[in-house]
Amino acid sequence: MRTVSVLAIAVIVAIIVALSSIFIVDEREKALVLQFGQIKAVKEEPGLGFKIPLIQEVVKYDDRILSLDTAEIEVTPSDGRRLVVDAFARFRVADVVQFRQAVGAGGIRAAESRLDSILNAQIREVLGETDVTSNTILSSDRAALMTRIRDQARARALPLGVEVVDVRLKQTNLPQQNLGATFDRMRAEREREAADEIARGEEAAQRVRAQADRTVTELVSEANKNADITRGESDAERNRIFAEAFTQDPEFFEFYRSLTAYQRGLQGSNTSMVISPDSEFFDYLKSDQGR
Repeated sequence: MRTVSVLAIAVIVAIIVALSSIFIVDEREKALVLQFGQIKAVKEEPGLGFKIPLIQEVVKYDDRILSLDTAEIEVTPSDGRRLVVDAFARFRVADVVQFRQAVGAGGIRAAESRLDSILNAQIREVLGETDVTSNTILSSDRAALMTRIRDQARARALPLGVEVVDVRLKQTNLPQQNLGATFDRMRAEREREAADEIARGEEAAQRVRAQADRTVTELVSEANKNADITRGESDAERNRIFAEAFTQDPEFFEFYRSLTAYQRGLQGSNTSMVISPDSEFFDYLKSDQGR
């Protein structure tokens, strides 16, 4: 009976030892077998792996593409206009052995901290180059800047065993203390443009009014000239008719002129004239008996 118990215990211990020597790596992971901190085996393919129980341990790392958001940093492009930018990166553990040697037991967290420093340094370096202005950062040309940041960050992250897959600038804003000054400058610029438009409009209006006044003056002058010509021609025609009438019947013409003089001289109901009764003015007002 005692032999059976010992055998059962031995079997259980053997099973425990066997189970503790087996580990599983899935397709999303890479694993290292460590013995007293030293790397003894690398398991990068999914499946079963083996280690020495109690002596060796297995450390697994995520083999998927990971994301890292950087903190906001302030950069100063070549035009001196400060900007606040933040970015995110996508990276993966490319060389698990080199990764372990670089970050030690810190793992992904330690790698993210070091990668964050690398990204911030490269963002400052690229966005601070002489050929980069704030307008470049805010325009569609920023895609080329992000590619430069990614390439430089990738080169500096290789010693960590990390591959930087992509880097993107998420936001690009003015510092809070500069927003008011920028708004005032933009408003002043718009007000100046409005004043220029108003001035140009007034100038155009003055030209239109001056042209209209000149046209009116020319038209009135032409009309007056034509009127004077017409009046002169009418007077000439009237005098010609009078002259012809006078030559045809001088006495009738004299009679007509006297009647016209009476009409003009005897207007109103209270007209006074101091003239000798024998004046020729009253010749046609006298009767035949009065002569």
